[in-house]
Amino acid sequence: MTIHNAEFAMTTPLLSAPDFRDPAIILSGTVDYDMYNRFRQQLAEASDEGLIVVELSTLGGDPEVARMMGEDVRYHSDLEPKRHFVFLGKAAIYSAGTTFMSFFARDNRYLTRGTRLMIHERKLNKVLNIDGPLTSCVATVKATLHEIEASIAIQNEGFENLIRGSQITMDQVLEHAPFNWYIEANEAAALGLVRAVL
Repeated sequence: MTIHNAEFAMTTPLLSAPDFRDPAIILSGTVDYDMYNRFRQQLAEASDEGLIVVELSTLGGDPEVARMMGEDVRYHSDLEPKRHFVFLGKAAIYSAGTTFMSFFARDNRYLTRGTRLMIHERKLNKVLNIDGPLTSCVATVKATLHEIEASIAIQNEGFENLIRGSQITMDQVLEHAPFNWYIEANEAAALGLVRAVL
């Protein structure tokens, strides 16, 4: 995962509330394929240039859908450099919402007052059924282990993008994430996770 809009980090002035009056993309609810479809429709209808505000409020959902939306923003930013994508988090940005936010460069992230971020590890709910010849049992266990290792690697890439340029270390994220780490908007700004609170 690569954060985008890096060129704006040093050149774009600090935005204020009027800049967020009419978001081009407004999303709320569970991060799932229905949200992805709404996101794609609004993205297609957004202006071909200028500020594109992506407003989100969510209690979480599917991290892979969040990554898909993030990759779409990154791709369109690269393809259409006249567009300046900015994230606005409202009320709650939990779990997959934080994953989506991590695709935006730190200077392109804003939160409304009182918003909470929540960072946590990915979760796995799986029953491992071991039944059959021993060699096939080993293959089943190894496949599950590889799935877990790949998920951890993807999760940690997202954590690294989220905290890049902030005062938070990876060790801190890995310490707090297993227990659901809630960060209030002003604290998030003070820690450098977002640019400002509106």
